[in-house]
Amino acid sequence: MQDRDRLKHHAALVDRMATTLGVDLETAVIEGRMAMDEIADAVLRCTGCADPGHCAGWLTAHAQGADQTPGYCRNKDLMARLQPGAA
Repeated sequence: MQDRDRLKHHAALVDRMATTLGVDLETAVIEGRMAMDEIADAVLRCTGCADPGHCAGWLTAHAQGADQTPGYCRNKDLMARLQPGAA
């Protein structure tokens, strides 16, 4: 996969993960709960995932929502921090 296509694929996975967890990344940036650079960092962390295909399947299986990321998610701490009701 070309680098650009790979980044777009992982950006989509990060966005889907956030949506699945009830996290609105745009709102989090606007409200100052995260910096715009953190989204880019999250995408780059995601590109280091050993099995993005499994993640895509997990996201499809949890299309109605989930309380937490799968344990292997490289962005689990970020997503947990941004979830509604997080301290």
